[in-house]
Amino acid sequence: MLRKIIILFSISLISFITNAQIKLPKLISDGMILQRDVPVQIWGWAGSGEGISVRFNSKIYRATANEQGKWSISLPATKSGGPYQMEFSASNRIVLKDILFGDVFICSEQSNMELAMGSLLDKYPKEIASANYANIRQFMVPHDYDFINERSDFTAGAWESATAKNVLNFSAVAYFFAVNIQKKEHIPIGIINTSVGGSPAQSWISEQSLRQFPDYYNELQKFKDPSFTKTIDSNNRTKSAAWYALLNQKDDGLKNNWKSNDIDFRNWQELKTVGYLPETVFNKQNGVVWLKKVVSLNKRMISGKVKLLLGRLVDADSVFINGKFVGTTGNQYPQRRYLLNEGILKEGQNTLTIRLVSASARVGFVPDKPYMLILAKDTINLADAWKYKTGAIIPPPSAQTVVRWKPAGLFNAMISPLMPFKIKGFLWYQGEANASKSEEYLRLMQTLVADWRKRWAQGNLPFLYVQLPGYMEIKDLPSESNWAKLRVAQSELLADKNTRMAVAIDLGEWNDVHPLNKKEVGERLALQAEQLIYGRQINASSPYFDSVRRIGQQLEISFKNIGKGLMSMGNGPLKGFAIAGEDRKFVWAEAAVKNNRVVAFNSAITNPMYIRYAWADNPSGANLYNKDGLPAAPFEAQIPNK
Repeated sequence: MLRKIIILFSISLISFITNAQIKLPKLISDGMILQRDVPVQIWGWAGSGEGISVRFNSKIYRATANEQGKWSISLPATKSGGPYQMEFSASNRIVLKDILFGDVFICSEQSNMELAMGSLLDKYPKEIASANYANIRQFMVPHDYDFINERSDFTAGAWESATAKNVLNFSAVAYFFAVNIQKKEHIPIGIINTSVGGSPAQSWISEQSLRQFPDYYNELQKFKDPSFTKTIDSNNRTKSAAWYALLNQKDDGLKNNWKSNDIDFRNWQELKTVGYLPETVFNKQNGVVWLKKVVSLNKRMISGKVKLLLGRLVDADSVFINGKFVGTTGNQYPQRRYLLNEGILKEGQNTLTIRLVSASARVGFVPDKPYMLILAKDTINLADAWKYKTGAIIPPPSAQTVVRWKPAGLFNAMISPLMPFKIKGFLWYQGEANASKSEEYLRLMQTLVADWRKRWAQGNLPFLYVQLPGYMEIKDLPSESNWAKLRVAQSELLADKNTRMAVAIDLGEWNDVHPLNKKEVGERLALQAEQLIYGRQINASSPYFDSVRRIGQQLEISFKNIGKGLMSMGNGPLKGFAIAGEDRKFVWAEAAVKNNRVVAFNSAITNPMYIRYAWADNPSGANLYNKDGLPAAPFEAQIPNK
């Protein structure tokens, strides 16, 4: 009996000591960058009533944990520099090392902010290989959501400096932004990367602020019920597993081992050049199609490192060479880049096989992407002469609910734990997920900006963001566009104090919602920061519409932020302007730059009432720039009556 009492006492004592010990949030850790020139909060948890001391920069600061065990210490403003050490003492001792003071930026939103340098190995090989910035560091916030509580910590996370190895995990946009700022300002730059692909703006707004949007607020209340979200997740998993089980069961390619080199595929259907397969392949159904191609190689070609680039495939692929598995990608968006192990290729004929699962409206190769086999001294083009055969045709999969994108969930789990941390400003790249409801986007973003600024309590913190780039197929005639409408909403957000926008309509790709040119995006954001935050006397802004007046049949359009003047990029005819009469039937206009204004007209429109510029999902060809090299922002305007 005494032994049991001793054991229970020991367990209780250990539990008490463990609970009493100092615990720090993941953000407060080795290698962190703290905001320079302002008092900063250092916080954590300990036993209720426990005294905590922090030794920093030859001084000691003290605090006492409250009834909930929370404590906080304010450190005085510190100039840029380091490294520093910070020692925490209570019933335990923690020492943090390699702490710097500099400027810290929250970098947030969809996959174009999330897209990592590791996905751009072939786009920026030199930049990655030469990355060696000890004073540029990223904290990667883990993906998570919570509809019930505003969390106070993350499940994981650490600060990493921008070395050639670590930079592969960095947000590409944020990294190029940081490099530009660090080189010009010579201060440490901290990146807090809190981004989730596909997420809409409302998932990053607090519950309190969502009250302004009853539909989203009411939706949040539903998702507060854990059984509701568990049921959705369970149904998603069950439906997905059942669909793939049926697909695998029906797939003749799996049954008959079509990945093998022994398969005679000479009589399969032919795809002369890479592109989408005919719609008749599945006839509004889905399934799996197998593709094969033979590549002949000599002995010299197969030595050394080999890289297989398969652009983008719709939707999910499994790739084999000579019957051996070399890689897989689970959805249509990532670039396919497979490194081949020694012994995969052989002298003579090599058979490439792709098992391609279709769960969307189209199936095949996304055009205008790189399809090649890169050898040590040769490159083999893979863009033509593929054979294909359907393995299975089944009904489309059931639509799924993505729980983590629901209102306030990402705010609670991925923004709330950051808020005691002092920062310099925000970087934001988003809009794709809200394009179908462009009419509410401005109000959503105004709410989000106000919400975050209020929570951080640092005044009107700079909010720098990227306007949607060009995307989707180019249209020959003027047309309506949700993406154009959303771009206008993004422009209108500039009316809020300390907001700046990087226009990126010329940095997109028609066939990729994740365009690869992230370097120029980061540089344009850095330009905005140089002017707004660091006070440099430069023109960082694109031209924006200012006013329009009618002169006979012609329209004269004036712009703000013209910098050194307006120009037609490439010195060709000015393109991208469309005008309409009262019927709002837009036609292309002839346009030219005259005296740093644009004059536009169409002889068929005798009484022009409306003018648009770059009004398309993908306004390729729109070529009005200022002489600083920045593209004009899209707009629509009504001509005022005289």
